[in-house]
Amino acid sequence: MIGHVNGVVFGVFVFLFLLVTVLGFAAARWRRAESMDSLDEWGLGGRGFGTFIAWFLIGGDVYTAYTFIAVPATLYAGSAVGFFAVPYTIVVYPLIFLFLPRLWSVSHRHGYVTPADFVQGRYDSRPLALAVALTGILATMPYIALQLVGMQVVLQVMGIGADETSNWFVKDLPLFVAFVVLAAYTYSSGLRAPALIAFVKDTLIYLVILVAVFYIPSQVGGWGHIFSTVSDSFATFNTENADAIAAGDAAPKAMMPPPAAQWAYASLALGSALALFMYPHSVTGVLSTRSRSVIRRNAALLPAYTFLLGLLALLGFVAIAAGVKVDNPQQSVPQLFEEQFSPWFAGVAFAAIVIGALVPAAIMSIAAANLWTRNVYKAFLNRNATHAEEARQSKVASLLVKFGALVFVLALSKDFAINLQLLGGVWVLQTLPAIVIGLYTRWMHRWALFAGWAVGMAWGTWLAYGVASPVQQHFGGPLVNFPGTETKFYIALLALLLNLLVAAVLTVAFRAMGIAEGADQTSPQDYHVDAGDAGVDPELDAEAPVHA
Repeated sequence: MIGHVNGVVFGVFVFLFLLVTVLGFAAARWRRAESMDSLDEWGLGGRGFGTFIAWFLIGGDVYTAYTFIAVPATLYAGSAVGFFAVPYTIVVYPLIFLFLPRLWSVSHRHGYVTPADFVQGRYDSRPLALAVALTGILATMPYIALQLVGMQVVLQVMGIGADETSNWFVKDLPLFVAFVVLAAYTYSSGLRAPALIAFVKDTLIYLVILVAVFYIPSQVGGWGHIFSTVSDSFATFNTENADAIAAGDAAPKAMMPPPAAQWAYASLALGSALALFMYPHSVTGVLSTRSRSVIRRNAALLPAYTFLLGLLALLGFVAIAAGVKVDNPQQSVPQLFEEQFSPWFAGVAFAAIVIGALVPAAIMSIAAANLWTRNVYKAFLNRNATHAEEARQSKVASLLVKFGALVFVLALSKDFAINLQLLGGVWVLQTLPAIVIGLYTRWMHRWALFAGWAVGMAWGTWLAYGVASPVQQHFGGPLVNFPGTETKFYIALLALLLNLLVAAVLTVAFRAMGIAEGADQTSPQDYHVDAGDAGVDPELDAEAPVHA
């Protein structure tokens, strides 16, 4: 299986993976309360993480392994629109500074574990809460699958399972083993496992990227040479493929978005920023913090990851200048590391990316499991479920989610997995009106919000279905022409605009018809409470003794 794998690279990789495995199981005893048999403990880490831990956890949650592979791969392939990831991760933090402290307060006052819990309490609507929960699960599944895609890319560059003629056992066993280990320590430790592992993951990622950005350019002629080489390469491609580009059979390559792509760039950045903290795993990371101040401080500190992401994106250009040749652009950065780093540091780099897949995959599976438990199982199947029964449901559901994603990625085309994940942003953004607007006002009618969600989901999915790409006829990308124009625009934002329009119009109509709006379980002061206030559980004591 590993006959053509460099022994040093593989040895360093395995050592770091085993280190993370030990940490994952040890996390069950880290900051442990008397019992793990509740979603507050297993699914939210005791709601007691401070600024330092939360910075690593949320950063490890948001900046996934696939991010570290896909962003530079887009630039390697010549699409300057790929830089949208940098401004979107800048725009997102002022947004979360505004609304997430309010969500934290009302969730801690009422014991909400998921965003759908808040929607149920705010609008007194189980159907609307179910819609939010199922949307979150639906959007999260392919996101987990993409962490597997990122891991596969690294393993293939290392030489494990790279031969397409290999049988399934040779190709997929390492991936299966990695996810069995992930499933085991997540089941045992809950959110504490990815929180503890995130320290190692982010330290390795920062080390690898900073070394790559300073060391590799010095080996290939410096940044001036890199940009000059990339510019010449793109110009040559555009000249040689002018007829195909004119016919629409090929896309021009550019270092800066041309005028025709600027709205695509801007809408992708804004839509992605709005969607990022609608994903349930992002909310899970936020609700695990001990106070509103922790969220605000993290909103100020997390842009440090954006700096890292900007440097990482440039590695796509560095790979071109270094002469990296791969058929799959996603392999460009791992291949660059393979060729430019010494074997031991290449092992560190590959381990960093794979560990960078395990952290978000764990948080995503926990978040999806919590949605199932609170908003499907307890809401519809067992309304009298105890805290212990909820924890058991989530543990089992987290296993099913992980292995569902594993089957998904092993059985289907990788291009299908990637493009289906693009729908995740379209889908999850349709929950924004119920969650974010609901944090500030209850003006919108619950059935109008449900109708807006349904229309946005249907139209967004239909638009995405109609997008073709060179590798598939449907679900080929995130952009369509803005209605009545030739300007490319992000599908998720178009669907959200229709969602909001339908919800606003029907709110007026339903109010005029006198349709019942349900009882609001929250009060205005609930959105401002902090740790230590009446009705808000105290944080865990970080200095408390560990229980055996």
